[in-house]
Amino acid sequence: MKILTHSGSFQADDIFAVAILILAVGESEVIRTRDKDQIAKADYVVDVGMIYDPSKFRFDHHQLGGAGERPNGIPYASCGLVWKEYGERLAGGREEADLIDTSLMQPLDAHDNGVAIADYRFKGIRTYSIVDFFYSYLPSLHQNEEELYRIFMDLVVVAKDLLLREISKAKVVIASEAKVRTVYEMSADKRILILSEDLPWRRVLSEKLEVMFVVYPRNDGQWGIRAVSDVGYTSRRSFPATWAGKTDKDLQEITGVTDAVFCHRGLFMAVAESRGGAIKLAKLALDA
Repeated sequence: MKILTHSGSFQADDIFAVAILILAVGESEVIRTRDKDQIAKADYVVDVGMIYDPSKFRFDHHQLGGAGERPNGIPYASCGLVWKEYGERLAGGREEADLIDTSLMQPLDAHDNGVAIADYRFKGIRTYSIVDFFYSYLPSLHQNEEELYRIFMDLVVVAKDLLLREISKAKVVIASEAKVRTVYEMSADKRILILSEDLPWRRVLSEKLEVMFVVYPRNDGQWGIRAVSDVGYTSRRSFPATWAGKTDKDLQEITGVTDAVFCHRGLFMAVAESRGGAIKLAKLALDA
């Protein structure tokens, strides 16, 4: 198979589009050119050619009118178009594919299309992203095509590895979130969700507005309590201000919980030695 993308400077968009295709169709010859004859003859074309037609394996978004957008308004770039076509098969399910689209493809597509997805609070400061990481491999805009091709293919390997890890993680997250939903449905008091294992709960609980705290076992043998937040770090219910930064004996004296260990100064996390102690801290915070 021949996978073709444009020559010259590369972006995260074309790197990931090629990486997805290689995972989907197998190892292929990758060509970087803008030659129209080669574009016409290639089996797969991404980010060049002015055509979006998945039935013909053409995945460009630069044509007049673009190549569509998601319901939230984020337009598709080439990697998103390729993922739209092959993501469900690669990820093993629709939910897993949608999770990766949300966390990885949409930010990449937005950046490539010049669409802002975040407001920056500090002048001159923005998030350092995977796009910046890839651009760090372009120290000079005067590198020849042979050098650019070698760098591009090295980064395709990086993108493939990242995709495989994100796919593996997405499968775990979707299965784990199903467990969280089950615990939620079975909980008598839904204000405090008590988990028997440390599970990803944030996406599930974003829609369960009555849940204020989550109690869960930590990998160090202790038990954690986290305040559920809706946006950023704004908790629905914080721990009492008098707990802020307190540890061990100081926290135990304030709370009356004999195995209390720590409360974060930001009042969104606390720790106890036992499950029972963690539940007591959560109930105290709930009633404060």
